[in-house]
Amino acid sequence: MAEAHQAVGFQFTVRPDGVDLKLSQEVIKNIYLSGVTAWKKKAILFKNGVLAGVYPASPSSWLIVVIAMMSSLYIRIDPSLGMIDSIKDNLPYRDCLSAQTRAVLSGILFATGLWLFLIYLLRYTLKVLLSYHGWIFESHGKMSTSTKVWLSLVKMFSGRRPLLYSFQASLPRLPVPSVDDTICRYLESIHPLLDNEQYNQMKILANDFRDSIAAQLQRYLMLKSWWATNYVSDWWEEYIYLRSRSPIMVNNNFYMMDLLYVTPTHRQAARAGNVVHAMLQYRRKLERGEHAPLRALGIVPMCSTQMERMFNTTRIPGIETDIVQHLTDRKHLVVYHKGRFFQLWLYTGGRHLLPSELETQFQRILNDTSEPQPGELKLAALTAGNRVLWARTRIKYFSQGVNKVSLDAIESAAFFLTLDEEPQGYDSTKTNSLDSYAKSLLHGKCYDRWFDKSFTLISYPNGKMGINVEHSWADAPVVGHMWEYVLATDCFHLGYTEEGHCKGDVNKALPHPSRLQWQFPKECQEVIKTSYVIAKQIADDVDLHSYLFTEFGKGLIKKCRTSPDAFIQLALQLAQFRDQGLFCLTYESSMTRMFRDGRTETVRSCTSEAVAFVRAMEDTSATKAQRLALFRKAADKHQHMCRLAMKGPGIDRHLFCLYIMSKHLGVDSPFLKKVLSEPWKLSTSQTPQQQLNLVDINKFPKYVGSGGGFGPVADDGYGVSYIIVGENLITFHISSKFSSPDTDSYRFGRHIQKAMLDIQALFHPENDKMVGNGEHVTSSDNTAGAKLNATHPETKATGNQLSD
Repeated sequence: MAEAHQAVGFQFTVRPDGVDLKLSQEVIKNIYLSGVTAWKKKAILFKNGVLAGVYPASPSSWLIVVIAMMSSLYIRIDPSLGMIDSIKDNLPYRDCLSAQTRAVLSGILFATGLWLFLIYLLRYTLKVLLSYHGWIFESHGKMSTSTKVWLSLVKMFSGRRPLLYSFQASLPRLPVPSVDDTICRYLESIHPLLDNEQYNQMKILANDFRDSIAAQLQRYLMLKSWWATNYVSDWWEEYIYLRSRSPIMVNNNFYMMDLLYVTPTHRQAARAGNVVHAMLQYRRKLERGEHAPLRALGIVPMCSTQMERMFNTTRIPGIETDIVQHLTDRKHLVVYHKGRFFQLWLYTGGRHLLPSELETQFQRILNDTSEPQPGELKLAALTAGNRVLWARTRIKYFSQGVNKVSLDAIESAAFFLTLDEEPQGYDSTKTNSLDSYAKSLLHGKCYDRWFDKSFTLISYPNGKMGINVEHSWADAPVVGHMWEYVLATDCFHLGYTEEGHCKGDVNKALPHPSRLQWQFPKECQEVIKTSYVIAKQIADDVDLHSYLFTEFGKGLIKKCRTSPDAFIQLALQLAQFRDQGLFCLTYESSMTRMFRDGRTETVRSCTSEAVAFVRAMEDTSATKAQRLALFRKAADKHQHMCRLAMKGPGIDRHLFCLYIMSKHLGVDSPFLKKVLSEPWKLSTSQTPQQQLNLVDINKFPKYVGSGGGFGPVADDGYGVSYIIVGENLITFHISSKFSSPDTDSYRFGRHIQKAMLDIQALFHPENDKMVGNGEHVTSSDNTAGAKLNATHPETKATGNQLSD
């Protein structure tokens, strides 16, 4: 154990002639270096805290204000209008101070107060400026003069070199929409999904709600919005995530993949060493607040609150609700390999372990031939099963002894690492390689990921990596920010030797990783088996298909002068109709991070305009011009709804909070119950790419990621995650359930592919399609046609076939 190794550095023996002390110089040196590092960290944290606390001003500006004030007093000009004299007369112990000292001290105090006032004035001015969102609604590339002036003012008041949390105090609060506007937009969103009788019934419920308890609920919600930093986020985390008692594996957690085409090294231990070291570098900058804040248009700041709990965070199970436990300054990692849990210290001598040192440690774990202890192999299945069962088991069997010590080690670790045994990754020679890779990341074997950790890093024997993320603490863009940094650092800064090892000398003197110890009675082992059976049933039911759409990408879509996201969302509507023969309530996630503590809002993508476009596409009598006109109208509507969601006045978060408020007040609302019970049969999300711009895709086209995905939201619906990669590639991750006779992920993927090509064809002559490189090919030569007619071995035998 690392503690035992350090303990031998100090030994003493009591002898008749005195005490014999033995000190290890190496250990004393490590203790000294650790202390120096700790004090350096405290100094940096203090400095960065001051810089963020006075932003957009700077500490040096205080000195400027003081000098200016003292200079004015020297030339007998009093800009304080007598306030300095008043301070001078009320100073404590003024009789013990000379007149000159009192004057200087009074001037400094007044200058400091003036400086603080100016800081708050700058922050308030910036907050007012950031409350303007008219720029969102302007057409791409057509910025108005007023917006240009506004951007200049924001840039001027934003200061220079902001830190990660510099803008937090200047971000506006998320506004509470009016009830009338929300109900109006809600009724508009469900109109294309209901017949006249159903719509009229829903309209009656909505009007009854508006005329009865809506005003009361709205008043309380407004009060909360004035008191809390965000009127949605705390309830969203608690009621959507933490109070759910169903398993979080598949139902809650999501995954992100490695680089698509590039594997920097095929040595598992080496790749894990570089990636873990890059994560430690990211964590150090995160803890110090040294990352640059994410900014829209490079100017408008986004909220950084979610990033705080990225590391050292675990979801702790409870009987009625879970909690998110976040710790600070944890210096170890827990590694899972072949059913064994290892604790690995990440620091030595006050510094991070180097990549080569981490590689050595991981290789030691890979070479370890010890057997799992009874019950240890599938222990992590407890985190994949029922939450109440896990909470009760945790209280009964993990509250004392070696089990408590080992569980504390896992839950307090920086993150969790799995050294997997089966190679994964994209292989162009294998038809289902991405499907297998995605399922491995989403649920694995159900017992080889610790699903409660903020994220589990997964390392494969062929050098590929990936992460499984617990969703309650943050959303995908936040994790994507870290993942982009790590992959870029791994490939372009750390690198590998010609043999594929991490660069740097090998330090074999490091203490070996230590095994975590467990003692499970038969009853506990049976509970672990029960959780595994529950999790295995969920995992086996996941129908997951990931594929690359290479026919064209963002570059061609933008040439069609339309939004890539709107293009894809309309293709999803067309695919959904062809797959199911009907339209459904569609969820698209949109961020609200331009507001303090903002998370997400829902864009209801199945609009009346989208329905009209899809019906025209399926109507053989409709002309191409008519279809194109309807597409333009539907795309414009979709963009408008996305902008509304980003601006704040969305539909679903407002109604959700009104519902929670009604429960707190003990009042019943049939309307809100109906709204909150509606199933999202098509749940979609776009994974952001190149948030950091660390890699020039044009210069390094192979260094692109393939995004990530999530499990199906509805038992009889689809979950679709897509990522727009560069100019010529879009990746799709589609999930559903095998137990549903009406869904098939591969079939739906083929529908999406055909829908994308059919919509793209609207912009070009008949029987003519444009491929990703800009060249035109006729439909008879189009290789996509052959792909559309290919047979997938796992496709379900159903009556639904592709439309001709």
